Amino acid sequence: MNRVSVVVTLGLCVLAACSFSPNLTRLSAEGPASQPAGELALDLGNQVTMKLVLIPAGKFQMGSPAGEQGRNPNEGPQHEVTITKPFYMGVCEVSLGQYQALMGKKAADADTANSEAAVANISWDDAAKFCAKMSAKTGKTVSLPTEAQWEYACRAGSNTRFHYGDDNGNEKLVDYAWYNKTSGGLAHPGGQKKPNAWGLFDMHGNVSEWCADWYADSYAGAGAVDPQGPATGTARVLRGGSWDDDAPDCRCAYRFSIAPGDRSIGYGFRVVVDAK
Repeated sequence: MNRVSVVVTLGLCVLAACSFSPNLTRLSAEGPASQPAGELALDLGNQVTMKLVLIPAGKFQMGSPAGEQGRNPNEGPQHEVTITKPFYMGVCEVSLGQYQALMGKKAADADTANSEAAVANISWDDAAKFCAKMSAKTGKTVSLPTEAQWEYACRAGSNTRFHYGDDNGNEKLVDYAWYNKTSGGLAHPGGQKKPNAWGLFDMHGNVSEWCADWYADSYAGAGAVDPQGPATGTARVLRGGSWDDDAPDCRCAYRFSIAPGDRSIGYGFRVVVDAK
């Protein structure tokens, strides 16, 4: 299979690694980017909250260049994309505890009792229902990120294989990602690895993240301004790689697709909120 940061409060338990910390919000030395300003904290009920960071509008090169190590054909052609509006994005992937607090039930076949771990075994349909319920609960417009929003936020101003650099030998990935050589065979809580330059954790590895878009097997003819993906399709896009994936499958440009009703122990998600 294949920054401002986040505080996740689960009952009286605070995931300290996702709390605001100057050490966690510094710019990456290898992936320079302007630092976003602003955060949003949303109440999910039952003393469970989620913080999101404001991602600025801007332009980036979407996809991978032809010579990138580990590249797949569906990552091209590489093209410039403009994100015209800022948006908030969850600094960590949605956790099991957050999912349970909002939905009133466990995710299907949850394989861990750790409420702080990224929720897994999530279908696109499950994630969409979570977003709809979170919108109703908070009065905000909550959704899955578009594929373009996801890659733009992941890169955080970089144009390399990983948001921190090319790392063709994958030696530094251990500092940023839970993948098959570091995960121990399960999803982990957010905030335990290094974030990207915009303070987002686990954009590489941990769980593969659902995006809003229908899948197309290339970017030929794709929109250049706030692209939404194809109008129709049979499969939805996942990004970022997971705890059971190889290093190349955790790259910024890596993408794959699965039917929206399918679940897997490596599938999860994070949310975005309109900045209004």
